[in-house]
Amino acid sequence: MILAAGAGTRLRPLTYELPKPMVPIVNRPVVHHVLDNLVRHDIHEVVMNLHSKPEQLMGYCGNGAQWALDIKYSLEPKLMGTAGAIKKVQSHLEKGPFIVMSGDGLSDVDITALYEFHRRKKSIATMVVKAVDSRFDYGVTLAKEGGRITGFMEKPSWGDVFSNKVNTGIYLFEPEVFKYIPSGTIYDFGKELWPKLLKMKKPIYAWEWKGYWCDVGNLPEYRRAQVDSLDGHVGINIPGKQVRKGVWIDDACKIHPAAVLRPPCVIGKGSHIEAGAELGPYTVVGERARISPKAVLKNCILYKNVYVARNVHLSNCIIGDDGHINEDITVYEAAVLNIRQ
Repeated sequence: MILAAGAGTRLRPLTYELPKPMVPIVNRPVVHHVLDNLVRHDIHEVVMNLHSKPEQLMGYCGNGAQWALDIKYSLEPKLMGTAGAIKKVQSHLEKGPFIVMSGDGLSDVDITALYEFHRRKKSIATMVVKAVDSRFDYGVTLAKEGGRITGFMEKPSWGDVFSNKVNTGIYLFEPEVFKYIPSGTIYDFGKELWPKLLKMKKPIYAWEWKGYWCDVGNLPEYRRAQVDSLDGHVGINIPGKQVRKGVWIDDACKIHPAAVLRPPCVIGKGSHIEAGAELGPYTVVGERARISPKAVLKNCILYKNVYVARNVHLSNCIIGDDGHINEDITVYEAAVLNIRQ
């Protein structure tokens, strides 16, 4: 089950026109990377719940054929909550153990190892946790040696911290959990289902993932996910051919010999980079972009069909689809632009 119904309010203005799972990481929607990882671990059937701009996700993912997946959709005109969402599609998930993942979380989590742990512990619900060093914007999970969960703390203050292992929102469940989720009502994993299972003393476990995970939930985390992907910290596929270390160029691009590409950077399919343009480091150029002479882009993320005029200097900018940046403009530091002409 891929949870893909969130509105993504913390990622605005990017999510005014895109559902959160469709926000691109190195020129592919986050949900694309999620589906790639499922295929790596021999998962072939997927249910995805939708709410905000469902036609975009359905249009991109289709029936799942490009991944050799069978994707079905659950439309939620009214949001049912995370646990309510799986209850709504119980008939698709009750045949055996099933995994729940967020459509907007970037991770290369080893689902096969997770499943082996789950079976070994005879768990009915296993939560993937991740040790973090930053301040706690996430709920913390407490567990004893061996992984059995003993408690939860919802976004604790520093004075309350006994663990730095946070809930990633990746879960492996046995169908038994459906007994504990009421039908036809809004119900949440973190606030309701997990505490109920703990109170009932059910065998629930935490499995620590020591690889990569990033909740692409706000603009700083979104930028971090791009940088981490370019630095090779997460096992995802970057589209295009790596023509030299840290430089990926997709098909049908026209790049003038006098253009400068500083690694790491990605140039999307059908883009045109003119003489004297300078791109990178940490710049991702979307499909069919046109970058004019003497334009300089550093730490930028460009979506599809972006035009950057002559002598434009951009640093730490995100430019939305069809953005058009006029000549001789300089913009620095975390600007988010979605300009159309």
